Amino acid sequence: MEEVIFETRNFNNSDLGQLHTIHLNNYPIVYILYNSKKPTAYIGQTVHVNRRLQDHLSNPKRKVHEQTILIGHEKFNQSATYNIETNLINYFIADNHYKLQNVSQTTNKKMHNYYQKELYDKKIFHQIWEKLREEEIAQNTIEDLQNKDIYKISPYKELSEQQLEVKEKVIQFCNENAKKAGQHVFIVEGDSGTGKSVLLSSLFNTLQDNANDASSNLYNTDNYLLVNHSEMLKTYHNIAYSLPNLKKKQFKKPTPFINSMDKGNEKADITLVDEAHLLLSKEDSYNNFRYDNQLDEIIKRSNITIVIFDPKQVLKIKSYWNERLLQEVTKQYNAETLKLTHQFRVNAAPGTLDWIDQFAEKYLKPIPHNESDHFDLKVFDDPEQFKKTLTEKNEQYGLSRMVSTFDYVHKKDGDTYYVDPSGINMPWNITHENKTWAEEAETINEVGSIYTVQGFDLNYVGVILGPSVKYDEENDKLFIDTGQYEDKGAFTSRKDLSFEENEEIKEEIILNSINVLMKRGIHGLYIYPTDPKLRRRLLQLKGMDHDE
Repeated sequence: MEEVIFETRNFNNSDLGQLHTIHLNNYPIVYILYNSKKPTAYIGQTVHVNRRLQDHLSNPKRKVHEQTILIGHEKFNQSATYNIETNLINYFIADNHYKLQNVSQTTNKKMHNYYQKELYDKKIFHQIWEKLREEEIAQNTIEDLQNKDIYKISPYKELSEQQLEVKEKVIQFCNENAKKAGQHVFIVEGDSGTGKSVLLSSLFNTLQDNANDASSNLYNTDNYLLVNHSEMLKTYHNIAYSLPNLKKKQFKKPTPFINSMDKGNEKADITLVDEAHLLLSKEDSYNNFRYDNQLDEIIKRSNITIVIFDPKQVLKIKSYWNERLLQEVTKQYNAETLKLTHQFRVNAAPGTLDWIDQFAEKYLKPIPHNESDHFDLKVFDDPEQFKKTLTEKNEQYGLSRMVSTFDYVHKKDGDTYYVDPSGINMPWNITHENKTWAEEAETINEVGSIYTVQGFDLNYVGVILGPSVKYDEENDKLFIDTGQYEDKGAFTSRKDLSFEENEEIKEEIILNSINVLMKRGIHGLYIYPTDPKLRRRLLQLKGMDHDE
């Protein structure tokens, strides 16, 4: 295979006046304009290199750049250069060193295959990235960057046909209602791993690019993306550093958003709500929320509200949601709903996905055996072997972590608290303000909770099922012992619900947490039940496939 042509030139007329290399001048190429002193870059691709670079030289926005890199190859075609351009943008965002000037494409392009795509994606792109590292323009390896959440939910990730269809309909909805009075609501529903976060990231970036485009119907709109988890807020703040039309102040948690709108007597134009199933559905003085329903209050303070919702991820009684409650809140507004159905995260066969879904509803089915070479599902009898396997996977592939149901005391008082002291005997996670828990190397020696991994991807996940998850021998099902669950804040009862309803929701919360934890791993799910009876039954269902 021919080597990549990689030329660095000064970004001025004399250096870029004539390009004589045939595979730079007469073929599609990829280029990078950059200033290493003020880390700023623009990444592009073109089939008319001289004309395109002259356009950039006459563009005042590009005056900041001092150098350009021209990248060519005898096998380049326009599908390949578009693909490499997109890959470079995604990896530059993940590398988090350069502030990019790139904005969203005016024409949306969906994920597609083309001739020899793997050659360009892997061999040729790896050559390009390693050359950028040699030139000290890129810093981290491709393998390291692929394990970062900032890479996984980059706004420039290619979307599936279904994701792109939903994105286009949401943007159309925003354009149609931007100048209309009243409140307008668009609901996107989807299970864990159906690509909601990638869609949301891409959608918000495009909306912000439109808000800064004088020719757009959304020009000068004041827009926000609301997230519930501090871990996800860190990721979005890092993405905002790399892109021109995203600002940290546009990413908020729900209650601070409501309070800031009230303080300034303001109203947002478009508000995107990630994981709306975690919003409070009752007053909560502990979180300084004085109203009855967070979603309703967000909608009242926004012209357009885009809601990302999954009722199977509700984790607290004070945030209890179901389809009926969602409809009650939104029926008074102009509302539309679309669903995402394709599983993107868990790289497992349908039978394995169905087994996980059944398990999270208390049903114990025969465990699929060798259904896929791309996903490893295992039950462990020995806690030491469980830990050893996760450590080995982490050394081999990175981003492999242990997580547990919230069945062990975990306080934020500076002390160390342990998960399953008589078996696993490992400390609960310790979080750092500006770092994502799973991306820190030392956290392989900790156990994550539902609150540190919800919404994030792991390569392999080891799920510890604590004392709340038992085996009901008589009915051959799971028995959920809500009295063993240690997340007491999740179980604070509601006066507007009966005792029976509160008890039912407690069980639902534990099952939802199991569903979320089991759907974190892309390539594998390892299960260690602390209940001996449940361990034995699951090993029987696996055909006595002990830790092999």
